[in-house]
Amino acid sequence: MKRLIFYIGFAVMLMLASAVKAVAATKPRLVVNIVVSSMRADDLERYAKNFSNNGFSRLTSNGQWFTNASYSYMQTTSPVSLATIATGAMPSTHGVVADRWFDYVTNSQINLIDDKKEQSLKYSAGSGNYSPRNLTAQTLSEAIIEHDTKSRVATVAIEPLSAIVMAGHAGEVYWMESVQSAWTTSTYYTKELPQWIASYNSEMINFSFLEKRWTPLLPYDDYQNSQVSVIEGIHSKNNKRIDFITEKGLDIKAHVSEDFEKLCYTPAGNKATLAFAKQLLAKCEMGQDEAPDMLNIVLETPRYISRRYGPESVEYEDMLYRLDRDLEDFITFLLAQVKDPQQVLITLTSDHGTSPSYNPPGKERECFNVRQAEVITNAYIGSKYGNGDWVLGCIDRAIYLNHNLIESKKLSLTEIQHDVATFIMQLRGVSHAVTAEAMRSSYFGSGYGRKIQNGYYPRRSGDIIINLMPGWIEEQDKVRSLSGSMYRYDTHVPLVIFGGGVKATRRDEKIDMTSLATTQAILIGVNEPTAAEGEDITILY
Repeated sequence: MKRLIFYIGFAVMLMLASAVKAVAATKPRLVVNIVVSSMRADDLERYAKNFSNNGFSRLTSNGQWFTNASYSYMQTTSPVSLATIATGAMPSTHGVVADRWFDYVTNSQINLIDDKKEQSLKYSAGSGNYSPRNLTAQTLSEAIIEHDTKSRVATVAIEPLSAIVMAGHAGEVYWMESVQSAWTTSTYYTKELPQWIASYNSEMINFSFLEKRWTPLLPYDDYQNSQVSVIEGIHSKNNKRIDFITEKGLDIKAHVSEDFEKLCYTPAGNKATLAFAKQLLAKCEMGQDEAPDMLNIVLETPRYISRRYGPESVEYEDMLYRLDRDLEDFITFLLAQVKDPQQVLITLTSDHGTSPSYNPPGKERECFNVRQAEVITNAYIGSKYGNGDWVLGCIDRAIYLNHNLIESKKLSLTEIQHDVATFIMQLRGVSHAVTAEAMRSSYFGSGYGRKIQNGYYPRRSGDIIINLMPGWIEEQDKVRSLSGSMYRYDTHVPLVIFGGGVKATRRDEKIDMTSLATTQAILIGVNEPTAAEGEDITILY
């Protein structure tokens, strides 16, 4: 009898193990990537008390929540990190080091997505000419379509730069043009805008999300942040401190004037983007067949708001609470589109965090003046070698020198790079200055050098790469906070994988963000992007 019970128990254990494997082996039909730009990893905990149960909290409570995910390079800006998310590669491999760079042969500036051969559909006037032709590494979107041409892959963002970098060369790619605030795409992807999108635009649905006044969603005493710039109706019943930010460049009484800017700088931008994403899900019938589909959503309003008002602002906090409710609505809609919720895999992450505001009340810091650095660096070189346009420019803390002029005077580029790096170290706010020659000829195994080297791409990077001191940002009009450093506030980002049968658990091991594309490719059963270099994450079921 005991032996019979043992065999029965053993059989049950085998059946349970088999069931677990079956769940783990289920390949999601639909992957939805939600990138909340400029969201720091600790935002999910810092503001959790005021989140609803079915927005951010639904993902963290019922998904696999990785609390120690980060980028291992210095250039933590949106185009660079979106390329890393999409390709699974470091900037040193995927080649996106900024949104623009200088061509050393022509001395001209090249923009990453500009392409005069293409135009925006139906909204070409003032809407730009864009394509992904300058992108060199395969994205996960491309890998999915290469695996199965029946797969539907779509990407949506407010900016064309984010949409194109996240998508790559394939799929449906849409952004909001800035003239009429209408959804459009490039003739590179398709020659005709789908009729449903044309109708959507003609109904001016984006404008329905605009509010005349930005008022707080919750009573002010429920907010953790105290700095206020434009939100109206802020009153404290408990004498809670309110810091009104009225420095030059920010008008406490006025919102931005143009409708497109209102969509960017208020929570309406998130609503408009997610509403359009819902239509994409339904119209493209995503997740309805056996071919794997993917929807990429880049929410850029958080970046606009954190840059202008600061991550310590009530504006940023209020935007997150409103986004939380918008995500609740979106997730409910998304899961209703499929027969089995386990067929859907949702990833929540960010392209970078953001710096502390450079000018909190009573603690104003200096900013790094890029134009001044260009001028005095050019003057320094001129004092040694004669007058000339020695510096082409400075882009994202990278100084580009005039190689043609240096060569014409038969000077040593390596020596000038070294001299300039030594000189730059004397400027206020500079922590490190590393030459391109050092990047090419040396191997930095750890520390700041390694992070700079991970973001160095010889064909596009500058001659001298500058790392600013912690808390320092480049001086820009109407900007209080920026990303783009190697510090924790920029590199540490949220990462949650929800659905697809994954186990609800919190995980604290270190995760490099190059691992995401590789992991998603394995989960849905396609080849990982060709340049992917991150190790796949072991997902628990």
